[in-house]
Amino acid sequence: MQKIDNDAFYEYIKKYDPDSIDHLVGEVYYYLLSDDKPYEGMKSHREAMRVVFDSLVKQSIENKDRARKMFGDDLANRMSPLVYDIDKAQASPLDPKEFLYCPNIVKTGYYGNVFYDAEWVPNDENFGTTVPYWYALMEPVHGRRNRPKDFKEVNESLFPNGTDALHIYEWTTDWSDFFDDGHEWYGACCWSAYDKTLNRYIVMLVSATD
Repeated sequence: MQKIDNDAFYEYIKKYDPDSIDHLVGEVYYYLLSDDKPYEGMKSHREAMRVVFDSLVKQSIENKDRARKMFGDDLANRMSPLVYDIDKAQASPLDPKEFLYCPNIVKTGYYGNVFYDAEWVPNDENFGTTVPYWYALMEPVHGRRNRPKDFKEVNESLFPNGTDALHIYEWTTDWSDFFDDGHEWYGACCWSAYDKTLNRYIVMLVSATD
């Protein structure tokens, strides 16, 4: 299995964060992958996650080396390479319609706060846990707030042949320090999807704090 480096979806989402080197919308990082092997259910999803996190480990090492060259050992020594153990990750299947649910805006407050007709609302009890996909895309910690229209258009670009052939899993987030920031406050999420029509895997990660 290998990451896809160039794709029309990546080009499309640049408008949401044109200065970022990551494939990011809201707080969601997207990674597309392909595989020459036949689809094997959760085994294939776990392999997609492994490929993504291997690349994140490599990136964290490169960032540490770059920091040492630019700023010296003091800063570099405070940076630890990413650690993960994908074998500890547990997955649960998700209904694509539930995963891609998008609420409507019912009110915008005086200070710009947006209220939705959704059962899930952010509060002290659920911060640091898993947030819904729609919330992670539409309500980032800082920067541009996206609208339901954006959510739908991003996913139409991500799944151009529709969502009937999607297999989606939600994964626990206690197996890598990548998710530490999200556990601290905003939320930590890990989803994988397989699009049978394109023979393509998508890994979506969220981990953010203030």
